[in-house]
Amino acid sequence: MTRLNPIITPRHQLRAEKARLNREAALNAFMCKKAEIDEMLARLQAFSDDHFNCDPDEVGWATVGTLEHHASLLKRITDSAFGEGEHAE
Repeated sequence: MTRLNPIITPRHQLRAEKARLNREAALNAFMCKKAEIDEMLARLQAFSDDHFNCDPDEVGWATVGTLEHHASLLKRITDSAFGEGEHAE
């Protein structure tokens, strides 16, 4: 792509181009972060499908406590994402 010459290009055109490039960079960063989250969600789903690597014969209160901790962290995320809990208006 050809860069605009700041000496001969009108300011409004330079600002518009800068804004376009900024939006493009933001979209790219958003898509990268979304892919990162999608990967984490897929890993968590697989972990859940495997019963969090727990043998039913070995489940104890420590295992429940660990799972409760994970659930509380996920609740903070869902509350924030959906405006619930402490994030409710």
